[in-house]
Amino acid sequence: MKVAVVGATGLVGSKMLQVLAERNFPVTELIPVASEKSVGKEVIFKGKPFKVVNADTAISMKPNVAIFSAGGGTSLEWAPKFAAAGITVIDNSSAWRMDPSKKLVVPEVNADALTPEDKIIANPNCSTIQMVLVLDPLHRKYGIQRVVVSTYQSVTGTGVKAVDQLMNERKGVEGEKAYAHQIDLNVIPQIDVFLDNGYTKEEMKMVKETVKILRDENVKVTATTVRIPVMGGHSESVNIEFANDFDLAEVRDVLSKTPGVVVVDEPAKAQYPMPKDAHDKDEVFVGRIRRDETQANTLNLWIVADNLRKGAATNAVQIAEYLQQKNWL
Repeated sequence: MKVAVVGATGLVGSKMLQVLAERNFPVTELIPVASEKSVGKEVIFKGKPFKVVNADTAISMKPNVAIFSAGGGTSLEWAPKFAAAGITVIDNSSAWRMDPSKKLVVPEVNADALTPEDKIIANPNCSTIQMVLVLDPLHRKYGIQRVVVSTYQSVTGTGVKAVDQLMNERKGVEGEKAYAHQIDLNVIPQIDVFLDNGYTKEEMKMVKETVKILRDENVKVTATTVRIPVMGGHSESVNIEFANDFDLAEVRDVLSKTPGVVVVDEPAKAQYPMPKDAHDKDEVFVGRIRRDETQANTLNLWIVADNLRKGAATNAVQIAEYLQQKNWL
């Protein structure tokens, strides 16, 4: 199968190549795509070099699927051109997520929404992916009414420039800045731009995307998203109010049986999910599972996942795997 990776030289694009190789996706020909300044460079896939081409050349090479991770502007311009050529696009940017004509997919949750006619498929926001993977089985069991989430997000979510800023600050070296403030030994309660309602764009992504993926507009979500000086994954403190009461042992059992979710919840032994333990893993880890004692039918828990893997690359590749298993590629 011919596979194009658009944005192949970036942080997430590189992770896409790694995940494709690790999961043995049936790639017969890799087509790495990047901006004109990267054309002609080589990327290594399964030990072999492949030359980077531009988007026009990639379309002419007729890949079966194109996985995009090159930013919203690139996706808005090029995804329709790939789709018009009969190429299925899986897009990791925010460009198509809230388009009512496009599916927003976490395979374990709503792959059944996909059809052979879907030529542009949206990959959700990294923070949304890990949260809905935990919310979905609980929603089906108890009926979620409201979610309050605060995130603790890795600098890798911003990209190489942010990682460099953190490491430079740690070394006391001046360099290019990804953030308006120091990130080392600091916490920045802003991810993306502020909107008129006082929330950031990242926060509203979590609100709207969760409702779309769960296919239930009655689920109310409010979010505060925060950047922290960590690499390895995003963490989330999540408070969930249900329509029906629950048993904590049953909650743990439901989550432990959920594909892609690992329960790490032994506080007496200091066992709970942490970004360093989620790093380079595909699973979503959940712990600190406890009842909110201030109101009925309400649960607190802590969710951690590698934002570059399940939060981006792995989820996109899993969508491609689903399409391939259906013989839709």
